[in-house]
Amino acid sequence: MEKEMEMEKEMEMEVEAEAEAEVEAEAEVEVQVQVQVQVPEVPLLHVFSFLDASSLLQAGQVSKYWNKMADDERLWRSLCRSRWSGSWEAPQVPSWKQLFLAQARRELRMARARPQDFSYREATGSLGVLGPLAYFSGSGPSMSGQRSVVCTVSSRRTLCAWDVRAGSLIWSSPAQQANIRCLATLPARSLAFTVDKEETVKVWNCQDAEPLAARSMPRCCFSLEAFLSDDGPVLLVGDSEGDIYTLTVPALAVVSLVKALDYGVELLHCSPNRKWVFASGTHPYIRPKVFSAEGLLRPGGSAPSSVSLPFTFCSQGCWALKCANRVTVMFQRGSGRRTGFGTFDLAAKSPGGSAVLEARQIAAFMLPDEMEAPLRMGVRDGDTIIFESGPHLFLYSIHGHPVHRFSHHQNAICSLWVDSLHVLTASLDNYLHLYMWEEGGRDPGLLSCCHLEQRRADPTPSCYYSRAICDSTSIVCVVSRTLEASVLVMYSLDP
Repeated sequence: MEKEMEMEKEMEMEVEAEAEAEVEAEAEVEVQVQVQVQVPEVPLLHVFSFLDASSLLQAGQVSKYWNKMADDERLWRSLCRSRWSGSWEAPQVPSWKQLFLAQARRELRMARARPQDFSYREATGSLGVLGPLAYFSGSGPSMSGQRSVVCTVSSRRTLCAWDVRAGSLIWSSPAQQANIRCLATLPARSLAFTVDKEETVKVWNCQDAEPLAARSMPRCCFSLEAFLSDDGPVLLVGDSEGDIYTLTVPALAVVSLVKALDYGVELLHCSPNRKWVFASGTHPYIRPKVFSAEGLLRPGGSAPSSVSLPFTFCSQGCWALKCANRVTVMFQRGSGRRTGFGTFDLAAKSPGGSAVLEARQIAAFMLPDEMEAPLRMGVRDGDTIIFESGPHLFLYSIHGHPVHRFSHHQNAICSLWVDSLHVLTASLDNYLHLYMWEEGGRDPGLLSCCHLEQRRADPTPSCYYSRAICDSTSIVCVVSRTLEASVLVMYSLDP
């Protein structure tokens, strides 16, 4: 018991140190409770459900009874799912609490890391031009830290898997008959999905030479989205005629076919709670739609419930990672193509027994005329929007109030990666910059963590766009210096 309490106390200090200012404030907080009457289990657990991890660890120091209640698996499972939103499954671990503490330690190390704390690897040579990349495994929470593996698509018509820590190629598909257009992965199941220019959808385990399954589609495919439903993994495919196919995984059998838009479905995003599916194209006269995921997974006699969002020329759509049922869209308006943002809360109602979706607009604003139009955006807590404009990174409230501007780059930002923990930018100045979302506090904010070279000992600015992604132990970047070749750069946090 004493050993466990010592470990928890140490972890408490580490969790609180995610932001230095917050550490100093929380270090002064002490739990001072005089227990005269033992609070019943049900109301005490209800109260504990409102606590963050640090407060829950502190509450466990009050008494043996409170320690038992604070260790309740339901509380720590809720904290895990809240902190790491998305389609992931908990591995076989002794407890949700241990999973939370182990993953929080790794994230704290990432937040404190300096450039010298990373191992640097790069892959060059006959890679061709690398297109889409995504984590194949290792990006979700784990007890011991899974091996980070990324998938890349090459102009040589191959799909490749790379061990980030070793910086080595561990698998490559045979050259396909056509170039691969789209890539999606499901790290929770270690599966990758591709569609090529012959409109063949394939599912890969990145071990066997041949795909687990393949399916020819009747029309050009623009988008892929994979997620874990309650019934297992599924794949959504959006095509040029505005249709959405829902396919089983790995068999790729058709579950449903829905006419979603009048033009191509170029954007497909499932909400973190797996309840909604956002679909849109970039056509100037088409409004994006939100569908009930249940309707796509369990089709009935009628079309699945959906609702249109009242903005055209939508270029991006993001679900709030920390606020269920909230989506923000980025759109252009007017002859000058001014950029604006609209935020909506989704709800399902059942008047007369039939499900009806409603999208309540809670905020909208336009950016100033003089601001360079952003190309990328992200949303985390549902109350703020992050986007790039030229060399700057901006944090705005959903109502259009500037919160912060970051100026860590000299040239235009060409890549923006946002998840529930990290923000990663890549710029034409040959640098990457890592931020982490600050937990707690009244105002949402970003903690500037680390500035890294896209390629070490190569001061030449990029002539073409780079792409970068990260997880809690690694950063991966595709760097293109010419139109014929790319370099894959892999940073791995030393153990």
